Amino acid sequence: MRLSKLVSSLNGAKIIYGGDWEREIISLHTDSRKTSKSSLFICLSGANSDGHEYALEAVKKGAVAIVTERELSVGVPQFVVEDTREAVSLLASSFYGKPTEQLKVVGITGTNGKTTTSYMLAEILKSAGKNVGVIGTLGVQYGRKRRSSELTTPDPIELQEIFADMLLCGMEYVVMEVSAHALYYKKVAGVCFSACIFTNLTQDHLDFFPSMQSYKEAKSTLFLPKVAPVAIMNGDDETGREFGRLREEKAGKNVFYGLNSPADCFAIVTDENLQGSECMLNLNDKLCRVRLRMTGQHNVYNALAAAACAAELGIDGDAMAQGLSNMKGVCGRLQNVGALHGAEIYVDFAHTPDGLAKSLDTLKKHCKGRLVCLFGCGGNRDKSKRAIMGETAAKKSDFTVLTSDNPRYEDPLDIITDIERGYRRYSPRYVVVPDRKKAIDYALDFLQKDDVLLVAGKGGETYQEIMGIKYAFNDNDIIGKLLQQKEKKPLI
Repeated sequence: MRLSKLVSSLNGAKIIYGGDWEREIISLHTDSRKTSKSSLFICLSGANSDGHEYALEAVKKGAVAIVTERELSVGVPQFVVEDTREAVSLLASSFYGKPTEQLKVVGITGTNGKTTTSYMLAEILKSAGKNVGVIGTLGVQYGRKRRSSELTTPDPIELQEIFADMLLCGMEYVVMEVSAHALYYKKVAGVCFSACIFTNLTQDHLDFFPSMQSYKEAKSTLFLPKVAPVAIMNGDDETGREFGRLREEKAGKNVFYGLNSPADCFAIVTDENLQGSECMLNLNDKLCRVRLRMTGQHNVYNALAAAACAAELGIDGDAMAQGLSNMKGVCGRLQNVGALHGAEIYVDFAHTPDGLAKSLDTLKKHCKGRLVCLFGCGGNRDKSKRAIMGETAAKKSDFTVLTSDNPRYEDPLDIITDIERGYRRYSPRYVVVPDRKKAIDYALDFLQKDDVLLVAGKGGETYQEIMGIKYAFNDNDIIGKLLQQKEKKPLI
């Protein structure tokens, strides 16, 4: 794409000439080390480095133009903008032909429930005969393609390349998780959304955001009427109602869903057990009976959000019922992964106080024996939630195994000590086993008939991050191998 056409998306940019700005651009880069011939380099300022300091290096490696927030001495055309993070999102969209203008994109944000809701909506759309791509915590999936992603929401250049390939592969819809970090860094500034979903807001990411207010403000940007023409809002969540009121003041369309307050879309649960829930969905007075093969009230909320959005996209009730009823579950989301001696074992991604509480409440409701919890907290992340999660586990489980999660650059025992401060105030019934594999082994041996074990925190993650290295580790795999070993041993 010609440089002049590419930068036309940067309205108001100050243009500083220093070369040919009609030449062809063959790639975009934000990392000077990866810059190549005939590329455009965008200077991003981060917590640890400033891309402006590497602009000259990028030019030496082949960059023929620079997008910057201040004038530089580099000898190539420069485009000075107020915010290069917004600029890279807009440039990436233009470079790949603005693919989301031809796709129906649904963005989902909230502290918990994004992944499950995204897969529920994707399953509904597939049942309606649509070609659907999914982007989120579990990676990117469309057609027969699968690709991993380190981030819930990929960076803008990669994100727009994914959209372009989805379009090329015949996708019609894209359901994507949009993280608070992505919104803060304006990663989706170049995305055209058809609708956006809000699940809930509870404590998380306070290692990054200075307060819950700033965390909420980042989430709110997805629901500006100019961004989301239709918003599917959790009406039982205080923040969901607040976002809705703000949208109404600016003539934005809202669809509220919920179980406890008046809503456009609601559900009546007629049966619930550890295997799932049966409920009647009322979607703006259109009824849809669904058998969910995922247990818990939180999954009813997720199903309501997905169905309410599908209805706004013009999907009929039969496809909703079929999609939701056929869905077996999502990897690592309150997933039943086995049984031992009459006890059931679940793996869940719950890594926030609210997420852990909801999962424990769900399992406790149907547990005939003891509810056993195993969890840890991530290192170099929000430390304030550790004691709260300890308190939550102490109050809601009968016994807990405290262990390591992704310690990153922290000592696992220091993290566990923080958790203990909350736990010990309410219960002495716990043990510390820092090695996660040994902790899972211990918890399995602890189980008796009718017990339920929740292994929480990592869900479907395939690694454990220790001192900057990601070691292969998956709770499901570890549990499966340990169960095989134990089942081969004679029972005494």
